[in-house]
Amino acid sequence: MKIAHVHAREILNTRGNPTVEVEVRLDNGAFGRVGVPSGASTGVHEALDLRDGDPKRYRGKGVLKACANVNHPISGAIVGTVDADDQAALDHLLIDLDGTPAKSRLGANAILGVSLAVAKAAAEAHNVPLYRYLGGADATLLPVPMLNILNGGQHAENSTDFQEYMVMPVGASTFSEGLRWAVEVYHALGKIIHDRGLPTTVGDEGGFAPPGLHNEEAIELVTQAIGDAGYEPGKDVVIALDPATSELYREGGYVLERDERTVSAAELVDLWEDWSSRYPIVSLEDGMAEDDWDGWAALTARLGDRLQLVGDDLLVTNVGRIERAIKEKSCNSVLIKLNQIGTLTETLQAIKTARTAGWTAVVSHRSGETEDATIADLVVGTGTGQIKTGAPARSERTAKYNRLLRIEDELGEAARYAGRIALLR
Repeated sequence: MKIAHVHAREILNTRGNPTVEVEVRLDNGAFGRVGVPSGASTGVHEALDLRDGDPKRYRGKGVLKACANVNHPISGAIVGTVDADDQAALDHLLIDLDGTPAKSRLGANAILGVSLAVAKAAAEAHNVPLYRYLGGADATLLPVPMLNILNGGQHAENSTDFQEYMVMPVGASTFSEGLRWAVEVYHALGKIIHDRGLPTTVGDEGGFAPPGLHNEEAIELVTQAIGDAGYEPGKDVVIALDPATSELYREGGYVLERDERTVSAAELVDLWEDWSSRYPIVSLEDGMAEDDWDGWAALTARLGDRLQLVGDDLLVTNVGRIERAIKEKSCNSVLIKLNQIGTLTETLQAIKTARTAGWTAVVSHRSGETEDATIADLVVGTGTGQIKTGAPARSERTAKYNRLLRIEDELGEAARYAGRIALLR
């Protein structure tokens, strides 16, 4: 089952910026297509999202170079030579062809598009959905969704310092019920914001982004919205935060403009302990900055027995950084973003490494998304039990939720909902 044709083109992502789309056809006619996402608050240790830098096209953000790398050196290396069923061999060939630690020669966006499109084509060739191709007959676990219902930081103008206030419907019995609960909380939040005379505009990930909120005021509103929707905070629906603190880190301190103060790492740990004692918070992502290893260790020592502490910018889906964090007890969960590392094989290894250590893993979108719903199949195929893919608004976010609803329907009675067990380590 050889690769017969590979083609990449420029398409638009959710921000109206170009991104790479890759199509792969096998010699038996099977086909796969993937749109590659990109982030706004990106970690410095991520694989490179290759951009053209030509100010005359898309303000320098074009991806013609990445597309050309797919259409020429990559295509030349894999067409007619690589077995589409050997994902590891394909991905290692792509890594070697690039030859740089950050995939900066060919671009992680080029490499990832090919890696995933081949997997999709292989799944079609076997006449199975991608989640079944990745996980086999055991791929029946539907994830708890993390819905980013209030956007701040890099995802919204003039809103909170902290980037994401999310809800997780852990008390539901099925994925579809949990999604409904969370959507009802989202709309309850919209009514609260409207009734306060604030605009109900949304940020990059579809969450409401009212201007002028203080950081704690936002979590108060989310907690109120859970109750207003008819659910019990902490029992039916819980809260997850991604403050994206790497964006706030300046010269050894964390600048909280909304609170008009700068805090040390120790003071930020105190803040998270205080909030988690007063609000139904169960998960904290990027609670410290990407290279504040001492701060992460202090955070985990203080709160690791009661919160899921998720490394995103700290770990960037990189096995080496995950292994260091395991050794130094820096967190207890990893955020999984395919484009941070650039191949499906490396992504699966990152999940495996985390699981072996007893960690949880959360499959995630990026703020700059496409309608591609591959991560919905990935989260079911790997059985990680948690997915983060934005608010129930904007089609590039709802596409993932709708794909999970279809998977739940396909699985029928075999479908299981992760619920509270998703957070257990």
